[in-house]
Amino acid sequence: MNGFEFSAADFRRRALNQAGGPVDQAWRDHGDHVLNLASVIEIESLKLKDAAVLVPIIDDGDEARLILTKRTTKLRKHAGQIAFPGGGIDETDVSPEEAAIREAHEEIGLDPAYVETVGRLPQYLAGTGFRIVPVLAVVQPGFTITPNPAEVDSVFEVPLSFLMDPRNHRQDSRVWQGAVRHFYVMPYGERQIWGITAGIIRTLYERLYA
Repeated sequence: MNGFEFSAADFRRRALNQAGGPVDQAWRDHGDHVLNLASVIEIESLKLKDAAVLVPIIDDGDEARLILTKRTTKLRKHAGQIAFPGGGIDETDVSPEEAAIREAHEEIGLDPAYVETVGRLPQYLAGTGFRIVPVLAVVQPGFTITPNPAEVDSVFEVPLSFLMDPRNHRQDSRVWQGAVRHFYVMPYGERQIWGITAGIIRTLYERLYA
């Protein structure tokens, strides 16, 4: 990772000029989809709900940070997990970008006026029934965070430099619905970033920084 910049400006440049082929066709080539290709192709054939998450990078000089949430344990799906702000795309949303920004405002009180979208990552197909569009964004300083207690237990930030260092990407596996599922784990302090969130972060690394 020597010589890499981890400013929001550099992130914006990478997001707008990412390599790896067209975003709409690249989901099979990245993240934990590569580790579970047969099962993900099976998931693709199912009726999936469209969703979007915001990947919010805070513009703070040379050391940009990523905003993540810890979901409450009361939620029906992905309870208690580390997640990006986001959710289902409503009929009134004109784009995944609008859905991701709306959800971030509803979940953590992030004012859309501070958010600049700069691109997308390939979609993530979740075994829980979602087709997720990760929306890349730069967040200007000065915002306030007000978590919605019905959905979010806490909000925290992780340095982009930590998440974009492959030495912090550990592979693990477990049996889920009768099959072995491989996934990434990114321990950060006492928090375990894994599952969908880690898969999207790994894709971010592969598309922008690998």
